[in-house]
Amino acid sequence: MEKSALQAARSAYQPKLPKALQGPVTAVEGAATQSVGNQEEIKAMFPNTYGMPVITFEQGEAKSVAPFNVGIILSGGQAPGGHNVISGLYDGVKSLNPECKLYGFLMGPGGLVDHKYVEFTDAFIDEYRNTGGFDIIGSGRTKLEKEAQFESGIEILRKLGIKALVIIGGDDSNTNACVLAEYYAAKKYGVQVIGCPKTIDGDLKNDQIETSFGFDTACKTYSELIGNIQRDCNSARKYWHFIKLMGRSASHIALECALQTQPNACLISEEVEAKEMSLDDVVTYIAGIVAERAAAGNNFGTVLIPEGLIEFIPAIKKLIAELNEVLTDPTTGESRVFASKEEQVAFVKGNIAADNLAVLESLPKDVERQLCLDRDPHGNVQVSLIETEKLLSAMVATKLEAWKAEGKYNGKFSAQHHFFGYEGRCAAPSNYDADYCYSLGYNASRLISNGKTGYMSVIKNTTAPAAEWIAGGVPITMMMNMERRNGAMKPVIRKALVELDGAPFKYFASKREEWAKDTCYIYPGPIQYWGPTEVCDQCTRTLALEQK
Repeated sequence: MEKSALQAARSAYQPKLPKALQGPVTAVEGAATQSVGNQEEIKAMFPNTYGMPVITFEQGEAKSVAPFNVGIILSGGQAPGGHNVISGLYDGVKSLNPECKLYGFLMGPGGLVDHKYVEFTDAFIDEYRNTGGFDIIGSGRTKLEKEAQFESGIEILRKLGIKALVIIGGDDSNTNACVLAEYYAAKKYGVQVIGCPKTIDGDLKNDQIETSFGFDTACKTYSELIGNIQRDCNSARKYWHFIKLMGRSASHIALECALQTQPNACLISEEVEAKEMSLDDVVTYIAGIVAERAAAGNNFGTVLIPEGLIEFIPAIKKLIAELNEVLTDPTTGESRVFASKEEQVAFVKGNIAADNLAVLESLPKDVERQLCLDRDPHGNVQVSLIETEKLLSAMVATKLEAWKAEGKYNGKFSAQHHFFGYEGRCAAPSNYDADYCYSLGYNASRLISNGKTGYMSVIKNTTAPAAEWIAGGVPITMMMNMERRNGAMKPVIRKALVELDGAPFKYFASKREEWAKDTCYIYPGPIQYWGPTEVCDQCTRTLALEQK
């Protein structure tokens, strides 16, 4: 394939590895673990993979390893660095025995079920090193949760002689990996399952997982774009830019981008929920900042909005919870099917509580219909389709007009709207993500060779130089609890939301009044690959603050 100058140069980049992985390893086991919640229920559901110890790899003695084959799946949405996880796994298994083989299942978990795959070779892998995207084998959102799928998968795994399957995904995908690991262990099929933490949303993290891969690159990419907009904003001085950023369940992206660019306002969904703010409270907060800046002659600014904000407003969250219930068929656990959109809206309005109906009908008609109609594969409202940035700017404009009539505001308000999502999902990985992802994949090969299953590959201490990173594995069951999904309680990995008592949010909170009043914009510029290490190899501000 034809390559750009950047692609050609990046293909020569050799990702860095933790010192412990630069040769033979020995696995050091910690104490037994338990799930983060619902211990008895999770233990009963995962008797073969529950309570396993955290693993840390240290340098060990060389020993011969018989050849073995591995399969890999890219699951869910794309995240920068996925190709490096695959190349790291490929190099890792080949370093153990050159006769090892790596197979990729095409278009996500569906490729395993439908027996669609490709075998990786040196030439094939070399085309994708240090590149963005998931196009090497494609990704998909098929959920692995039914026995028929597991049995179909074991057929192709046996045919190809695959002893281990690596699933690269977010919390839902790794929950599926845990279920699959338990099923194969219970059946004594002899197939290991290893997960890798992927999501640009940054909500797959905990005491063991410092960050999910792709978060670093996505935030740097969005921050570059926000900085460009702020440069234009500060030049034209006549627009308020409402910028929605990915992050349905958590506001990590919005917070990190705020730390990197210092906008005039940044909403944090978790804070909105904690303070029990209404939609009008949110609008009043933004309008207040607009009015204060207008009084100083600054009729311009930037507002960052997490895509899941509307779901965290308590009244709307309560409404959405009931919508998810009434639109799920209790007999099948699947979404109800209607003859028309009008029938679905009428069904909703006739089956939800009066207070929730009042909230629903208080919203603009297009938002009302989106809440009633659009569902994701898990049966939940697709909040990303709701144009929150336009909803908020329109409501701010209305609020300001009322204030102007009351003599409380005397400025000009003109809004521009942006949604940054796909722009960051497949960017060429930053140096951090290139190294981190390669290490995650290489590390997975060591978990496999040490006979582990039901583990997630983890690399820690990542604010230090790569040689000092700590490699190992954490049992996936350790991260799980029970949550209500599609009308039933199910085991899932607990999402990590922004901690309001955490260092990143506290720093942001200490600065936001200053950023709101004054124009304190920072313009990060594009991801840097070459130059001083303090420019090229920075970790995210979130990670730096968390790790002190």
